[in-house]
Amino acid sequence: MRYLTAGESHGKQLTTIIEGVPSHLPITQEQINDSLRRRQGGHGRGKRMQIEKDTADMTGGIRHGYTLGSPISLVIHNDDFKHWTDIMGEDPFPEGKNIRRTVSRPRPGHADLNGGMKYGHRDLRNVLERSSARETAARVAAGAVAKVMLEELGIKVAGYVREIAGIVSPFDESMSIEERIEKSHASPVNTLDDETTEEMKKAIDDAKKDGDSIGGVAEVYVEGMPAGLGSYVQYDKKLDAKIGFSVMSINAFKGVEFGIGFEAAKRNGSEVHDEIGWDEERGYYRKTNRLGGFEGGMTTGMPIVVKGVMKPIPTLYKPLQSVDIESKEPFSASIERSDSCAVPAASVVMEHVVAFEIAKAISEEFPSDYFPRLKEALDNYREEVRNF
Repeated sequence: MRYLTAGESHGKQLTTIIEGVPSHLPITQEQINDSLRRRQGGHGRGKRMQIEKDTADMTGGIRHGYTLGSPISLVIHNDDFKHWTDIMGEDPFPEGKNIRRTVSRPRPGHADLNGGMKYGHRDLRNVLERSSARETAARVAAGAVAKVMLEELGIKVAGYVREIAGIVSPFDESMSIEERIEKSHASPVNTLDDETTEEMKKAIDDAKKDGDSIGGVAEVYVEGMPAGLGSYVQYDKKLDAKIGFSVMSINAFKGVEFGIGFEAAKRNGSEVHDEIGWDEERGYYRKTNRLGGFEGGMTTGMPIVVKGVMKPIPTLYKPLQSVDIESKEPFSASIERSDSCAVPAASVVMEHVVAFEIAKAISEEFPSDYFPRLKEALDNYREEVRNF
């Protein structure tokens, strides 16, 4: 499985093409749109989310509620395009028209300057339109298809916020995945603790008043994975490495860890590694899950627990200093519509990119042209490792 996305932040639409999804997977438009709605929510979002009402048009690869096995094409229309027609241009091949509102002032923390230098753009809008986090809507659409596949295979995925601006959400680690999903979906900051929710909301509001932004930590929890997915035989076959790559590719993410992650550097080995147990019902299991469901680049059968660190959004109402690429004069970076905190939305994005990597790993491990055959193969494998 793989996917590609196309489209600009203020262009007509975003497009996702997903290849390798098995045929005969039952799917509904509402399952995709529910994920897109969740990405748009969260306390601290900017005015753009009041304009966009993201829904996906399924334009290929699905018929009568089932996947065909051919590439799936999903289109998300940008409602804000109508406000940007003169700037973006309805016609990509205009004749004799001047380009309006060219951008020559790169913003610190964005791709503007580096992208302009790499691709030779003197109008930095050609960079910022594609590097915008708006593209994550297309990635969530791809991940939503993957989540449908995983749910049909008995694998559940939950994404939520663990920390915003140093405020850590405490919760019982034994909380079921159903509870994690329910609580996070009900929280305006996508976290699992009511008291912490209010503290986080206040921190977001305070940052907005100060013209500043704040970051945080998102966590994804995956249950139902059998042992042995991924591989130790080559570096690029390690599943935790693939998941880490996808998490780090999300806009503004600057760190990733599995299980206790960086905390392991402070502990003795006896406080890090997970002892092995066995019983007739489960087969082999780990008595703890400090390694987050991975050993040797492979799943252990324990829940996958992965965290991602999101930096504060760099578009500030306290503008940072930069330099105009034409005049070479210093200036204060321009203010665009922005979120004071996008960690709740980012946790939804992270949930879906992790889901896609897991679905991809399963499709590579088992026969994946025809979904009933894939499901049967995975069920047989689960029984095999249980009786190992």
